[in-house]
Amino acid sequence: MSMLQMNSKHVIDNAWHAIDQSEVLSQLASSQDGLTANEAHERLIQNGPNVLPESKTRGPLIRLLAQCHNVLIYVLLAAACITALLAHWIDTGVIIGVVVINAIIGFVQEGKAEDALRAIKQMLSSQALVMRDGKRITVPAEDLVVGDIVLLQSGDKVPADIRLLTTKNLQIQEACLTGESMPVEKSAKTIADDAVLGDRTSMAFSSTLVCYGQGSGVVVTTAGDTEIGRISALLAHVQTITTPLLRKMAEFGRLLTGIIVVIATLTMVFGVLVHGHSVPDMFLAAVGLAVAAIPEGLPAIMTITLAIGVQRMAKRQAIIRLLPAVESLGAVTVICTDKTGTLTRNEMTVTDVVTAGGGLFDITGVGYDPHGDFLLEGKEIDFIDHPVLMELMRSALLCNDAVLKKKKGDWVLQGGPTEGALLTLGMKAGLSPEFEHEAWPRTDIIPFESQHQFMATLHHDHAGHGVSYIKGAPERIFAMCDYQRNGLHDEAIDLSYWHTQMEALARRGQRVLAIASKKTPPDHHNLTFSDIEQNLTLLGIVGIIDPPREEAVTAVKQCQSAGIMVKMITGDHAVTAVAIGKKMDIGDGQRVLSGHEIEVMSDEELCQVVNDVAIFARSSPEHKLRLVQALQANGHVVAMTGDGVNDAPALKRADIGTAMGKNGTEVAKDAAEMVLADDRFSSIVDAVEQGRTVYDNLKKAILFILPTNGGEALILIAAILMGKMLPITPVQILWVNMITAVTLALSLAFEPPENNVMLRSPRDPKSPILSSLFLWRIAFVSLILLVGTFGLFVWQQAQGVTIEYARTVAVNTLVMFEIFYLFNSRYISEPVLNKNGLLGNRYVLFAVGILLLFQMAFTYLSTMQALFGTTGLEWMTWVIIVLISCSVLFLVELEKYVVRRFCP
Repeated sequence: MSMLQMNSKHVIDNAWHAIDQSEVLSQLASSQDGLTANEAHERLIQNGPNVLPESKTRGPLIRLLAQCHNVLIYVLLAAACITALLAHWIDTGVIIGVVVINAIIGFVQEGKAEDALRAIKQMLSSQALVMRDGKRITVPAEDLVVGDIVLLQSGDKVPADIRLLTTKNLQIQEACLTGESMPVEKSAKTIADDAVLGDRTSMAFSSTLVCYGQGSGVVVTTAGDTEIGRISALLAHVQTITTPLLRKMAEFGRLLTGIIVVIATLTMVFGVLVHGHSVPDMFLAAVGLAVAAIPEGLPAIMTITLAIGVQRMAKRQAIIRLLPAVESLGAVTVICTDKTGTLTRNEMTVTDVVTAGGGLFDITGVGYDPHGDFLLEGKEIDFIDHPVLMELMRSALLCNDAVLKKKKGDWVLQGGPTEGALLTLGMKAGLSPEFEHEAWPRTDIIPFESQHQFMATLHHDHAGHGVSYIKGAPERIFAMCDYQRNGLHDEAIDLSYWHTQMEALARRGQRVLAIASKKTPPDHHNLTFSDIEQNLTLLGIVGIIDPPREEAVTAVKQCQSAGIMVKMITGDHAVTAVAIGKKMDIGDGQRVLSGHEIEVMSDEELCQVVNDVAIFARSSPEHKLRLVQALQANGHVVAMTGDGVNDAPALKRADIGTAMGKNGTEVAKDAAEMVLADDRFSSIVDAVEQGRTVYDNLKKAILFILPTNGGEALILIAAILMGKMLPITPVQILWVNMITAVTLALSLAFEPPENNVMLRSPRDPKSPILSSLFLWRIAFVSLILLVGTFGLFVWQQAQGVTIEYARTVAVNTLVMFEIFYLFNSRYISEPVLNKNGLLGNRYVLFAVGILLLFQMAFTYLSTMQALFGTTGLEWMTWVIIVLISCSVLFLVELEKYVVRRFCP
């Protein structure tokens, strides 16, 4: 047994970043010259290829059938069977169609979740440069094994998790794992054992990108044991949770099923035992009662209402990938958001400049758009009065390798983000990069290296004057400066002043750079370290930060006014996170929970503190997932926003996973329920507003449909209990249910948002969909429909009309009741007559007009008369129908007033 095999578990669990290079090589049985070809082959056979493991998935047929595992779907299938027994094939087809559509939607979404795992696999590198038998060779990344020595250079994608052995100015972009916008400077030095992922500078992680420098390291983990592999495993095992709507509808479906079965059975037994009707006759009556009670059109209305919400959200840049997610947005109580690229622009910006004697200058404008003002104590400055500031701006342009270009209206950076911020700063001051480079051509350069922590350039104008500009870490530049520029003159440097200013900027979460200069002789054209190690003149320091999106600041306030908590979960440092939180009014500006603190907490302890903390820093993918789960355990409906691979597990677990469309990874998009096409946090607010509107409209549709079914059921029960003929046949009931659902109830899906929709607190996700008010309203309206319809049916029979005439009156009375009640349903508790409720939704008027045409055909067309057993009505009968049915409009408005007045 090999050393590697004996220590396989130790290899996986080791804190490699905290172990010395020689010890790492010893544990992995490797050396600086790499493995031999035979050793690599043996390890590949033993441990398998460097590819992420395939997760077990259900087959297509099982996935499709699983979508029907829902009580409400069972009720629909039962309704389909009943309508088939009645040979009403059109209605059977409609109900089956609704079931199939719902199943397909769920099937497609589950397939998209599997796409998220495949997208992670596509992020892995395809090739790797390694040392084998002491020689450099290129091998497929999947053939890498633990112990391989990998060589890295700018542009490479890291092929495995690697403990670095040597580095030269190595910088790696780890945003996909940690969420940090800035590349991380790497070194081979050991790091503390308990360092969080973003602080492990002696490691290079699989799928991250080398953006500068070179390095070499030994592979310590491959395949599923890498950090990206752990994210893939998290994503595969994260359980998605059902939306509040699906949970409530499942409860409603179970309740409705039980009620229908019990009432239908009791009614059949009563008819047989009390009135002596035959069992077959009463069975058909019970079937009719079941048909009356089942809201066949409700699932279709739900689906269509959600689909309309999807269309409205798409116009506001929010793309919904799962229909029920629309409604879930209306129940959101917490939004957990990543910082970089979501709340912030992911464009580094200089916001403050400090000079000697000049004070602190505030710079307006954000991102790489070179437009902004320079303010001193709130007032715009004149650069003539601040010559040192202009010199600093020039140095920011010249000691710089970045390029800004305008493409399709946007400013695009070519180069590093820090240099992009400095270039933008110089252009805001009115300087032209092309002119300055032509006026002061670069003669020589000392590029930035992490060992000396600065960059220096040498320039000469066309008159022969020479100057060196130096930028870098403040501590390093301060040590090289003997002077500071104050106005037009140099004076001895005041280090205490500069340290105070630097610390003030750092407390704001800003990255601080110092900029200095030194005059050089006209004939000096070579720049060496000895030229600039002393006697520099400090021009000033600049504070750089990834600024908040302006619209995100407003959006956070809107969320808070709507009773929604906003929490920032980021991989960035605590100081930076708190600084951004202050700018956006997230958190108290003091309390922040770090990834290390989360790591040592139990789930119970995390649940206790998660409600009170708004900022979480240095968070790993597991931390983000645990935070979402803790919030859900506390009863919250959680929306999680993010754009990186590190966000994917939490996006999948959240009630509403929200990915960024422009800058988001495919992994994040595939794991999310919603994608923001414009990457703006503010679009979430629009989506929440629409989600609340959708839920309102669903409640209105339910509150409209259920009294209809309740009234029909009560009419049949009353007829059976009184020994009367059925006022409405099962086929006529299906006509009323389907035609009114398609026309009247559907029009409620187009209701606009109510005025206070974003001023309410989020609804309690535990509250039942049928509240006590709803149950009372359903019973109240059902009784009105019963008294009016059944009473008019009995009165018509007393007049000696045929049973067909009496039933036609009953059906049309029921439909007219629904038309008037539709106007009541536009507002659940507010008065409809005072809010343009009669004319405020043109779709309601269209629906009423279409339904009246249908009813005319139902009543007078010979084909329909033969199919439904109807007959033509006299005009005076219509007058009586309208007078009786309009009563529901005034009775329900009176009931609303009483409820508002006495039961607020």
